[in-house]
Amino acid sequence: MSSARASGSRFRETPGNAWRLARRVRLPEQPLARNLILAVGGGFLLYLLTLHIDAYDNYQLAQVAVYAMVIAGLSVLTGTNGQISLGHGAFMLVGAYSMAIFTEHFNLPLAIPLIVATAVSALAGAVIGLPAARLRGPYLAGVTLALALALPDLTVQYSNVFGGDQGLVLNPPTPPPNVDPERWLAWICLLGTLIVMVVLANLLRSQFGRSMRAVRDDEIAASLCGIRPARTRVLAFTVSAACAGLGGAYLALITGVVNPGGFPLFLSISLLAGMVLGGTGTLTGAWWGGVLLVYLPQWSTSASGHLGLSSGVSANLANILFGVVLIAVTMLAPSGLQGWLHSLYRFFADSLTRRRHDDLTPAVGPERSPT
Repeated sequence: MSSARASGSRFRETPGNAWRLARRVRLPEQPLARNLILAVGGGFLLYLLTLHIDAYDNYQLAQVAVYAMVIAGLSVLTGTNGQISLGHGAFMLVGAYSMAIFTEHFNLPLAIPLIVATAVSALAGAVIGLPAARLRGPYLAGVTLALALALPDLTVQYSNVFGGDQGLVLNPPTPPPNVDPERWLAWICLLGTLIVMVVLANLLRSQFGRSMRAVRDDEIAASLCGIRPARTRVLAFTVSAACAGLGGAYLALITGVVNPGGFPLFLSISLLAGMVLGGTGTLTGAWWGGVLLVYLPQWSTSASGHLGLSSGVSANLANILFGVVLIAVTMLAPSGLQGWLHSLYRFFADSLTRRRHDDLTPAVGPERSPT
């Protein structure tokens, strides 16, 4: 009987010991070290994933990484600084055309055209951010919406530079020996996205990140604290546009062609919806938004094939499904999928803590009177 009680007590103490061990394993408090550890760990898991999927899945994984990069920049602009943009598809177009034009005239390592595309997009974001810093709400959304509508038409007007409706063709990067081209593209895109995530995560923990949140919460109070709201808004727009331009450059590498039809207004709206679905203001939620942007059209095509729908209905089924998912997530999880997962984690963590507390609390039996 005593051995059974001992084994039972050891069994009850096992969750407490595991929880105590998990509490001891903590990431470094220094933001750069912590973010680098998370990026290296996540990158290693993604690398293993690319080794076990086929070429088409690697192609889609590269697209997920690109959209996650753009949504992360948009999340910094909207969630952290409070500015709404409906024109990030236009900044992707700027980065893609910069990449195509630069690689057409110069034969340089891949990193240099990517840096140039990022710099040109950041400059475009600064130019748009200067007047946008004085606008709020729907007025700012209207300006960025006009940008998303005007830039594709501008590339058609100057067809001698931008190739008109046909666009420009890019040569895909040459992979190392014994590496599939799609897997090589997936590695390049994943590496770029992880680097962007580390930079943005450190930026949000810096003084500039605190300034963006202060301007978002109360612009007058931020001004009294010595923060310049206009400069902060322009810098936030510049950083977000740079992420979008780099994502557009990577998307040009994936598709191999850049034309105005690849950056419609629906792309900008989809990016904003993907940010809301993943979780506004969270970098991890950008991955969920990228997954939904890539795989929802595929799921809708598969569903229309199984249901035997007509071509007209199946063509719009992806938009309908995207809208239904957006409404459902907004109603059931207002903070997005990442916020819902975080709440679920906190629920199980609190349950485990209560269970540990109950196991460690000694049972109080009935008192016996001395005989």
